[in-house]
Amino acid sequence: MKRIWVIFLLWAVVLLMALNTGRDLYYHLTYVLSSTIALSFLWTWGSVHWLKLERQTRSRRSQVGKVVEERFAVRSTSFFPKLWLEVRDLSDLPGHYASRVVSTLGPFQERSWAVRTICRRRGRFTLGPITLTSGDPFGLFKMQRHLSPTSTMIVYPATIELPAFAQPLGQLPGGEAMRRRTHYVTTNVAGVREYAPGDGFNRIHWPSTARADRLIVKEFELDPTADIWLFLDMQREVQAGSAWETVPFREGPALLWEERPRLELDPVTEEYGVTIAASLARHFIRLNRAVGLIAYGQHREMAQADRGDRQMTKLLEILALINAKGRMPIGNVVAVEGSHFSRDTTVVVITPSTDEGLADVLRRLKRRGIRAIVVLIEASTFGPAKSSLTLLAELTASGIPTYLVRCDQPLEEALSQTRQDLI
Repeated sequence: MKRIWVIFLLWAVVLLMALNTGRDLYYHLTYVLSSTIALSFLWTWGSVHWLKLERQTRSRRSQVGKVVEERFAVRSTSFFPKLWLEVRDLSDLPGHYASRVVSTLGPFQERSWAVRTICRRRGRFTLGPITLTSGDPFGLFKMQRHLSPTSTMIVYPATIELPAFAQPLGQLPGGEAMRRRTHYVTTNVAGVREYAPGDGFNRIHWPSTARADRLIVKEFELDPTADIWLFLDMQREVQAGSAWETVPFREGPALLWEERPRLELDPVTEEYGVTIAASLARHFIRLNRAVGLIAYGQHREMAQADRGDRQMTKLLEILALINAKGRMPIGNVVAVEGSHFSRDTTVVVITPSTDEGLADVLRRLKRRGIRAIVVLIEASTFGPAKSSLTLLAELTASGIPTYLVRCDQPLEEALSQTRQDLI
């Protein structure tokens, strides 16, 4: 900016000398300086306006630990060459560095590049805005152009394989047949009805169709297996640990990495709890179990128990956006919500709490025939917090299967054996 003021001051002095003396030299210098200033301004303005920027995102959904890929293309739409162009991306996706400096972009020329980013944190993020900055060959002007945000991206929490978690549930296979109609094809046929648009041909009951001379389909009931309800503790006061200030970044294109980076969660009980809940949901849905979720975060979050990929997507959407801002202790949440459960229910509580009242609540549910499993996150390993050994002893003495998870411990290992198995 100092250079442009010097040029303007020189132009003013030359113009004043031309008007006072009337000499052609000063007039010629005035014309040259005026033309240079005008041309530099026009060049700078055209460098940020006479071009097109395209941004293509392969998917607007991703997951912690997976790679997000974006492609950028800058194309000049004028005869003026652009000596340099700074493309600054202001996305709030952690670790997403898409900014570039494009040099010597000729007339009607195009430059493109790809950006691959490992998702490190869950949540909803904005891709953009983008700021374009360029200047003229003399360095007199520098101009910016702001482009509005292009889209939003949701990053789901990570899920891990839990091959050993189902072992304690072998003794909890559920209860009586559930008199509830479902759109899934099960082994329990409840009756028949007329065909409706959208019914699969594998549901057609051909003997009834032949007798009625119109399409008749079978109706099914849910299998006699227990519903799984996940209770995720999102009470603010019981959380421990602090997130990384900067997200780990790995240099170079993702395709050239020799090995995939291992899953690294923020050392926060909240993130461990969300990841465990997402992993358990996928684990049980793969076993064709109906899974529901209850969590008191910013507000009450509840997803009715259901099966299939659609239910998994719904649970991941909730877990991606939930934050530990709740005020109700997990024991009270289980007591209130569990009062509506029937005997054919299994409750899985995921909590860093050390409140011994949780054991009393789960014992009452157990007397009603409701099975309970606890995933206890040891908050004292994440930061200053009370030890959960007393609550662990209470749960173990009550015969409630309990998993203990510590900071930096692989979740596959922590969720492979209960405390009862280790005794």
